[in-house]
Parts: sequence; C-alpha cells; structure tokens
Amino acid sequence: MPTYSAADGANLHYDVLDGEGGRTDPVIVLAGGAAEHPSYLGDLAGLSGRRRLVVPHLRGVGNSPAPGRAEAGSYWRQAEDVESLRLHLGIERALIVAHSAGTRLAISYAARYPRRLSGLLLITPPADYLVDEPSDAAGLIDQRRGEPAFDAAIAAMEAGPGPDVDDDTFNAWRQTVGPTGYAEWGAVEQAHARAGQWNLAAARAFFSVEPPGDLAPRIGDVTAPTLVVAGAQDCVTGLAPVVALANLFPNGSAVVIDHCGHHPWVEQPAAFRLAVDPFVDAC
Repeated sequence: MPTYSAADGANLHYDVLDGEGGRTDPVIVLAGGAAEHPSYLGDLAGLSGRRRLVVPHLRGVGNSPAPGRAEAGSYWRQAEDVESLRLHLGIERALIVAHSAGTRLAISYAARYPRRLSGLLLITPPADYLVDEPSDAAGLIDQRRGEPAFDAAIAAMEAGPGPDVDDDTFNAWRQTVGPTGYAEWGAVEQAHARAGQWNLAAARAFFSVEPPGDLAPRIGDVTAPTLVVAGAQDCVTGLAPVVALANLFPNGSAVVIDHCGHHPWVEQPAAFRLAVDPFVDAC
C-alpha cells in the first residue's frame, strides 16, 4: 500500500483505485464516518473507471497511525495532510470528493488552500454548522415511521451507544442505527451497512478542534466549481440544509437524488453517476 509523509513526519497510507480506460490524473476521495474505514466507499459506483481515485486512510483509521496528539487528527488540522498528499501526488490543483463527515475535512481544506482546488464534490454533507437553514430531518424521519427496522434504528440513535463504549460496542451500535442512512432497507443496503468499521478514538480526535468562527465567510473565497449531492430522503443530514450549503460557494450548485438517503452511490448508482460524471470530467 502506498504511503506519503505528512508535514509532521507521520507516515500515512492511501489506496489507489484505478479502473480501465479512465483519466490517470488523480482525484482525492475523503471518507466520512467520522473515522470509518474508507472501504465502505467502494469505487463510488464505478467512478474509478473514469478517474483514478486516491483514498487516504485518515489518522487513526485503517493503516494510518493514530496521531500523537488528538488535535492532529481533527478535521481542521488534517487539511494539512490533504495538502501533503496533493504535493506527494505532484498535482498542481486537486479535485476533492468527500462524503458525509469527510466533507468537513474537504471544506476545511478548501478554506485553507482555495487556490489548490480544481473542484469540490460534496456528497450528502452535514451543513448545520455552516448554514442557517433549519433542518428538515425530523420531518423526513416522521415520513418513515412505521417501518420496524427504521423505528428500531431511530430508537437506538436517540439512546446513543451507551456510557462505557469501546470500538466493539460503538460498531455494534452503528450497525443498529444503519437503517437511518438509507431510503430503503433492502438487501443491497443491508450489505453495504456491514462494510467498514469505525475507530472510536479517531472519531473523537476528528472533532477535537473547532474550526474558526469565520469558516462560513471564508468559503466565499473558494472559487473552484463545487457540486453538492443531496439525498431527497436523507434522514441523517436532512435535505434543506444540504442544498443551502451550495449557496455559500461562489460557483456552487446542488443536485437532489430522489428515493435516496445518505449513500447515493449505493442506493441510486445510475442517478449518482449521471449527476457527478459531467462535473468530474470538467474538473
């Protein structure tokens, strides 16, 4: 597995997914979770056949070591790791694709290194920390009530993982709340929910540093094309705040995928590719 050196000397790992016939200039793909193993991304519904995907293992996840200090594993500080990876790959400007909590890292990178971006693709990003648009997640949840697996997942989410949680109990809890992340809970969705594992210490480190209070205004300096992909039935982030996030970017736009929750490349792969392929090609 290839590695690169971070600014503080840490040796960090990444995966390369390279399909046949695609462009060889790399795209940096940031997993969410937070701190979920990036294997759950797969190849983003075959996107690796269009562009080479470089998927870093964030600090404390997979084959990358845990940070010596939690702050180094925060999403604000790991922007420096993304810049080190860009330099290692030898690309002047990077297209960054990110999912869920990984979009916090992508946005941090964009705010800190706006001129190093060729494009930003944000898939079902949490947005309530950046926009004033009220969340409509509660209403989307109410529309799903009455489905036994979904109701049990909502109850588990509201209860939380418990007071004495470790990696095993946290991952078990994440499995229980899995149905909240999908518009339907069929065989495909159930199989996907079993992919990837979370590292609890890395998840805590990810949120150990608050971004600066002027982060939202700084997004106004990010002139690279930005596409926000939302799921119309995303009970994790809601829909309205996700769409509103695109308005913070000078060249931002949003696309909403119907019959879709938090994982559009799994739930609606054809619609996902139809939405993102032109953007990826242009960047």
